[in-house]
Amino acid sequence: MTKLSQTEAFARIRLLRSPNIGPVSYAQLLARFGTAEAALDALPDMGKRGGRQYRAAPVAKIEDEVAAVRKAGARYLFHDAPDYPALLGEIGGAPPILTARGDLSLASKPCVAMVGARNASAAAVKLARDFGSELAEEGFTVVSGLARGIDGAAHEGALADPSRATIGVIASGIDIAYPPQHEDLQERIASEALLLAEQPPGTQPRGSHFPTRNRIIAGLAAGTLVVEAALKSGSLITARLAGEAGREVMAIPGSPLDARSHGCNQLIRDGAVLVQDPADVAELLRGFDGSPRSTFREMAATYDHVPDDFADAEPADVSDLLTTAPVGVDELIRQSGTTAGAVQMALLELEIAGRLQRHAGGRVSLAG
Repeated sequence: MTKLSQTEAFARIRLLRSPNIGPVSYAQLLARFGTAEAALDALPDMGKRGGRQYRAAPVAKIEDEVAAVRKAGARYLFHDAPDYPALLGEIGGAPPILTARGDLSLASKPCVAMVGARNASAAAVKLARDFGSELAEEGFTVVSGLARGIDGAAHEGALADPSRATIGVIASGIDIAYPPQHEDLQERIASEALLLAEQPPGTQPRGSHFPTRNRIIAGLAAGTLVVEAALKSGSLITARLAGEAGREVMAIPGSPLDARSHGCNQLIRDGAVLVQDPADVAELLRGFDGSPRSTFREMAATYDHVPDDFADAEPADVSDLLTTAPVGVDELIRQSGTTAGAVQMALLELEIAGRLQRHAGGRVSLAG
């Protein structure tokens, strides 16, 4: 990429913070208009065509955000920057802009995600700490989410190695410590390793932020290791996202008498690779070529990519094909009898107007 001007960088931040703009619509707008500045100029007309008045994020709000990022000692990382993590850029809906504190080179090393239960057993916490330390010693960067239990132990283990090779991905703004009891650990990661956030500074974590945070954890790494997890847990969401991205999914088996092991045991039944020591993980991930050994998969067409004809497409009329029930974008393209670019352009206008909701698996619906 050519070096971003300050004006365009500011416009990109403002575009992403504007109402109804997410990673998919952000990428489509840049593809359509070439720059964020031009996209911002076009938004009011697009909103009007979608059926509603539109106002982009106020300039003063973005000025305050930029000042807060600087005050936190952080910097912005844009999707097309040379040091943006390559594996993360490959996932559907990759974050267009991150804020970062620390050593970004850690994200370009081979990465392994380690996740697990917050209320983990003492044995699993020790296991996670030992795995984190040994994998860092083996040259891997350990990625996790700074949660209590397994996440914190994995970070602490990696920090015990002289390489300090760990990345903490948080669901809050870069200046908000969460959970509060990990404030010192979070600051240590930011000072000695790498801390990443997708949310703007000052943002307190909400329930909806954690699955989006989990996609970053899975996306950064060639493989995700689940150390201990119940059947319904965020760790299994991370494993599923890793499988969807074509990455290795690994799990440590546990006692069938402990509910905190049931998630790992189920993952193994579903095709995740059983691992028992750090050497197993290193063998799987060293030289990872995009062909995982695990058969754990929940692949789905996402239609997050920008169609070839998108830049010049006129929006199709898809209003009669949409209801509040989710439908695949590929199905809309088939039924409309027009091009992918024309359908995506129509959906983009509806989304900007706040009338479209995007769902997992490349599905969309009218907003309720």
